[in-house]
Amino acid sequence: MFKFIKGNLENIDGVEIYPIVSLLIFFIFFAALFFWVFTAKKAHITEVSNIPLNDDTLNVNTIEE
Repeated sequence: MFKFIKGNLENIDGVEIYPIVSLLIFFIFFAALFFWVFTAKKAHITEVSNIPLNDDTLNVNTIEE
């Protein structure tokens, strides 16, 4: 299977840049996410983590009989 993909990719000019760009996008995204997680304020993290536990919202999935 790999030889079919390799054969098609050998005919494309500049194809070697795509894996490098995808690796850079992957690395930059997760490095930024890592930085955001460790610099986020504890109050924000606590507020967001308690969202599922809040009873302030109306549950539209309940069926009243």
